[in-house]
Amino acid sequence: MKKYLFLSVIIAVLGQFCLAQNNGNKTSLNWVDPLAANIDSTVKVSDDFFLYANGRWFKNNPIPNSEQQNGLWQLIQDTINAQILNLCQTSAKLKNPEVGSAKQKIGDFYSTAMDSAALNKKGISDLKADLDRIDKISDIKELIKEAAYIQIVSGAPLFDFGVGQDDKISSKNVVRIDQGGLSLNNRNFYFDMDARAIMIRQKFVEHVKNMFVIMGYDTTRARIAANNVMKLETEIARTSRKREDTRDPLNNYNKMPFVKLKNLTPDFDWQLFMEGVGLKKVDSVVVGQPEFLTALNGYLKAFPLEDWKNYLKFHYIHGLSTYVDDKTYLETFSFYSTVLRGVKEPKPRWKRAVTQTNSSLGELIGQVYVTDYLPKGTKEKLLQIGNDIKTVYAERLQNLDWMSPVTKEKAVKKLKAMIMKVGYPDKWKDMTSLKVDRMSYVKNVMNANRWQFNYMIAKYGKPVDRTEWDMEPQTYNAYYNPGNNEIVVPGCNIIVPGYERKFADDAILYSVIGGSTFGHEMTHGFDDQGSKFDEFGNLHNWWTPEDSSKFYAKTKMIIAQFNSYIVVDSLHINGELTQGENIADLGGIMFGYEAFKKTNEYKTKMLVAGLNPDQRFFLGYAYAWMINERPEALADQVRSNEHSPAKFRVIGPLTDMPEFFTTFNIKPGDKMWRPENMRVRIW
Repeated sequence: MKKYLFLSVIIAVLGQFCLAQNNGNKTSLNWVDPLAANIDSTVKVSDDFFLYANGRWFKNNPIPNSEQQNGLWQLIQDTINAQILNLCQTSAKLKNPEVGSAKQKIGDFYSTAMDSAALNKKGISDLKADLDRIDKISDIKELIKEAAYIQIVSGAPLFDFGVGQDDKISSKNVVRIDQGGLSLNNRNFYFDMDARAIMIRQKFVEHVKNMFVIMGYDTTRARIAANNVMKLETEIARTSRKREDTRDPLNNYNKMPFVKLKNLTPDFDWQLFMEGVGLKKVDSVVVGQPEFLTALNGYLKAFPLEDWKNYLKFHYIHGLSTYVDDKTYLETFSFYSTVLRGVKEPKPRWKRAVTQTNSSLGELIGQVYVTDYLPKGTKEKLLQIGNDIKTVYAERLQNLDWMSPVTKEKAVKKLKAMIMKVGYPDKWKDMTSLKVDRMSYVKNVMNANRWQFNYMIAKYGKPVDRTEWDMEPQTYNAYYNPGNNEIVVPGCNIIVPGYERKFADDAILYSVIGGSTFGHEMTHGFDDQGSKFDEFGNLHNWWTPEDSSKFYAKTKMIIAQFNSYIVVDSLHINGELTQGENIADLGGIMFGYEAFKKTNEYKTKMLVAGLNPDQRFFLGYAYAWMINERPEALADQVRSNEHSPAKFRVIGPLTDMPEFFTTFNIKPGDKMWRPENMRVRIW
């Protein structure tokens, strides 16, 4: 994905939706070009292009206490929140909505989320029956049944589980089991010895203790239980692969008959678990990390049953803690938002309610969004930009000096076969069976979780539906799916903030939408992971050995480049973990630039707000990543996320482009300078 936060865009008064190629000369006296306005002239462009391009905005807009970051995405999110708020409020005020209708479900869901008095009166009473049932567990079989139930309604204890495409037979759905079961975002949190990591572990144990107190434990018992949960999770983490080692799809694909899975973990009753999640007659599974399941089998015997019961209780309540009373919510917020990400205070209740309504009922909200807010012509314009990028990509592939003709032919064939889904789906998911009422917020969330889980489980034994979308049209994001060899770009990506009443010029369209969206996602089809899938979406090595060696020599360069970046404290970016996104960023911006050079704006050297086309293109790319993050959030991201922080998603790929240096007259000796022999050039 080009972004790791789900965002959406409201479209203000747009009038006729017809994007012109030459649209930079605006006549409105009130219009201020955001690219020019955001430049911080106190920063030398040759020292820090990211701050040069965005610094003035950062100075004038400090991070709100309720947020972990501020910038372009936050502006967009605030706007879409207001939009969905209007939908939620009008739906909630309907006197006699049709039972089962989208507006009835949206209104009731939002109403229960907003009723703080009822939530605080109930406390965690709506969860008590499930917690009591965990208390009564008397053996491993009952433990497995509860783990299956929690997978459906709350979280993913023990391991990650799901049904989806078989990597090697992309037309079929298969059961997939991967390592998981940790409460912290990455195994690194359990073992890193820097001061911040040690502090986080201490605070985590205190948080778990407080959650057990909320569940009714006395302080002494709660502290013992918390320490034992930490010991158990530390062992689970110890036998988990490093995040970067889970990137290779070949090494994390181990298909086996169901009987072999049972032999792999003789103390875990997989038949009981499968029945618990609603699956029957499972004949085979894909296991990501077999050694993890073998170790987990040993832990079932090594740790007392009481420790496992406490582990399940914590995972159950953690997954639902933000949908009950304020006391429980604030306890979870204090650790996962304040300690881990530096957020000082919670968002207003309405924002939290809107966010969760959109998360749980996004498909229903999306249908209204398309009708009421998405301009006509969105699909057509997105396809135009996407096809322009695709054309440039094909040209670049055919002209590569390091790839053999036989591999080039296959690469171009894969690119041409790549499907582009843009705007919104042609058919919507049927959420008729989802029950939502005004009785309980947490029960509504659990019902939505159950619906989503059952929707996934129902795929087993059926052919893959290649028309399905995994994002709603109001989501400001995009993704590449290697199994379908497709990119998906929701409709709201067409809008650029600052241009709500006018259309951005092509320098911005081809840097933000062309480069960081279409180009980025297409490149995922050829990054260190996507390159292992063929044009049909099957995990298959279509490279010659010589070409593979040359490709991985180039990816090692980008790993080394990003390993050198220090983000916060002494924490470096993990170049191995982030290489896929870094490769996609580099390819995306290069293809966006090449496509932009074919536009009339570039050919006529049009000036907009005093900036020439090259300047606007690179400033536009920096605008796409205009994000200021708290140090705590940056530290969390570096340890656990496959995306580099925003600043380095700008300066990393741009310092591999000679055109960038020429545009801003950056020379040897400047901080932004990168010697030619160290520049990464893949596509």
